[in-house]
Amino acid sequence: MHAPLVRVEGLTKTYLVAGGDVQVLRGLDLDVHTGEMVAIVGSSGVGKSTMLHLIGGLDKPDTGSIDIAGTRVTDASDAARVAFRNRHVGFVFQFHHLLPEFTARENVEMPMRIAGAGPREASQRASALLTRVGLLDRELHRPGMLSGGEQQRVAVARALVMRPTLLLADEPTGDLDESTADTLHALLREMHLEHGLTSVIATHNPKLAGACDRVLRLEGGRLRPA
Repeated sequence: MHAPLVRVEGLTKTYLVAGGDVQVLRGLDLDVHTGEMVAIVGSSGVGKSTMLHLIGGLDKPDTGSIDIAGTRVTDASDAARVAFRNRHVGFVFQFHHLLPEFTARENVEMPMRIAGAGPREASQRASALLTRVGLLDRELHRPGMLSGGEQQRVAVARALVMRPTLLLADEPTGDLDESTADTLHALLREMHLEHGLTSVIATHNPKLAGACDRVLRLEGGRLRPA
């Protein structure tokens, strides 16, 4: 069997809070193979977001290692980790984190512009993705003019604009009604297959988890089969 695209070993993370330390992750291990779509479930506050932030290089663990596509992310400098994340990891969050002063297309373009792409290339790729998620007619609208579901579809397009290897989604349907969430479930699965992604999705939603290839539960700082 080929080596996993994502290998996490012995991950620990403790936060300093009023009244003492809170150890969120306690030697967490995870292998995700190329093309897999893995759901992470667990109660609120158990550490799902922390785990995704660490894997994606948004934060650093106290101990342990994270390898993605042969790169030891945990050994990289801050600048190298930012560059790796921009080029190889796409994020979708529960709250879309779109920039309110920019249009939908400009929000999708942003990772490409940060990476140094020219305005024409960035605009063309952003428009193509917005077309795919059904929002080309809304590409010049700012986030405040879009519904919650539309904002999340923009966020999905933004996550994919750099053609990442790995997609990390943190409760992507947590702020949506059931019907809109179902539409986003289907879109995430379609994009996972179309773009040849490897995806890790933290979710409370049993429908979304059930559509994944594998479901793991985060409990007591470690992962186990759900």
